[in-house]
Amino acid sequence: MKTIVLGTSNIKCDQNAFGALAIQRLLMQDAIDLIQQAYNNGFCFFNTARFYTDSEEKIGIALKNIKRKSFYIATKTKAETPAAFWKDLNTSLNYLKTDYVDLYQFQCTNKIYKPNDGTGMYECMMKAKDDGFIHHIGLSTHNLKIAKNAIISGLYETIQYPLSYLSGKEELELISLCKNYNVGFIATKIRNDGLLPQMDLSIAYMSQFDNVLCVWDIQRESELNTLLDLTKKIPVLDDDKKDRIHKEVIKFTNHFCHGCKECLPCPKNIKIDTCLRSMLSYKRANEIEPDIKSDDQEFRKIVT
Repeated sequence: MKTIVLGTSNIKCDQNAFGALAIQRLLMQDAIDLIQQAYNNGFCFFNTARFYTDSEEKIGIALKNIKRKSFYIATKTKAETPAAFWKDLNTSLNYLKTDYVDLYQFQCTNKIYKPNDGTGMYECMMKAKDDGFIHHIGLSTHNLKIAKNAIISGLYETIQYPLSYLSGKEELELISLCKNYNVGFIATKIRNDGLLPQMDLSIAYMSQFDNVLCVWDIQRESELNTLLDLTKKIPVLDDDKKDRIHKEVIKFTNHFCHGCKECLPCPKNIKIDTCLRSMLSYKRANEIEPDIKSDDQEFRKIVT
């Protein structure tokens, strides 16, 4: 695997990281086995969140007997008040069975917390860092403007943002912006929750960026094994793969959904994200356009 450094955090790890979003769906022992298999095969960065139900607990149990300094843990909080911040952090540390997390991130915020902004949230981060409960401060968002401003602010050591071979020019510019400001870039939604199943295309595409940490949300042993096989000899982004990616872009770009929910709430009470992702899943499964004559009323609302 290629080694990268996450900006000024000096977190140095393999480019491919284990994402814990999908293990929420697994039974406890199945998740533990998968995490341990990932660690035993070279994964040393584990990305989770307090919002990911029991994923922190599963990671904590899976890694509790492993030397702590041999891996990194990144987790997140959706807290909007200092009291909620400390509650989340204490809960995360308890479930993760650790005295500290390497990277603590504000998750999917619609604002950039700053010192003296009246919320006290950034001050919470600084105190947690001073007290040794967290080592580095990051921000996770699906909002392009927020991501750009957070990078430029100089307040965050890492930015987590959705990135895939369907990403547009403005999104890709975040990679260069991070490099210019020495901010670590953590890419998620690389396969968009399974809607982009051709893993060889994804890893070939993402490997061209030398400052991007790629978080793979793994749910099955077969997925992990495929990824491990590909990392032994990273596929080259050759003309054939570029052509396949181009066809995917044409197929999905116009109605692609990251599931960020930035489109909500809808003034007409349409579940826009659910509709778009359902349509994409249907299209991917059948490789045909969704039947808008379906009885599904949500489909009818969004396509009319």
